[in-house]
Amino acid sequence: MNKLIGYARVSTKDQNTERQEIDLKAAGVRADDLYMDHGISGAKAERPGLTAALKALHEGDTLVITTLDRLGRSTVNLLALIDGLTRRGVHVKILGLDIDTRSSAGRMVLTMMSGLAEMERSLIRERSADGMRKARDAGRIGGRKNTYSESQIKNAKHLIDAGKPATDAARDLGMSRATLYRRMNAL
Repeated sequence: MNKLIGYARVSTKDQNTERQEIDLKAAGVRADDLYMDHGISGAKAERPGLTAALKALHEGDTLVITTLDRLGRSTVNLLALIDGLTRRGVHVKILGLDIDTRSSAGRMVLTMMSGLAEMERSLIRERSADGMRKARDAGRIGGRKNTYSESQIKNAKHLIDAGKPATDAARDLGMSRATLYRRMNAL
């Protein structure tokens, strides 16, 4: 019997796959045929959820994803993965693009879209590097801008001087103990 196997992925642990799951179920994927990866970049070829989904696929089955970038960002990896699935008699359906690899046109569009996905990943990397370079040039080194006021650091110092463990005071502020000590020394 031909099955629909769904795969969903989010790049960070803060994100969730709920929207993708809804779309995959609406496309006919059963809940027990859904495989997911949380907090794993599409640039990584090895992903536990994807590996499990690929093992569940048999000849005549269809791997369903919401968008191409959920499957991967590297053109070479995407095309190799899809080629391997095609040789096994497995089809790929991308909901966001209405692409199905059962047709020659679908395979051709998929090849072009995988190149665009890789380009998008490269652009994101370039913009991130540019943003970090601009932040360094502006005098910021690493991490986010300080969001704690001088009075918050002084209050934490008073609590520590009164006997509260530095680890607890730092945790209350949402920072590490080392960061709290650095901020106190900078005062």
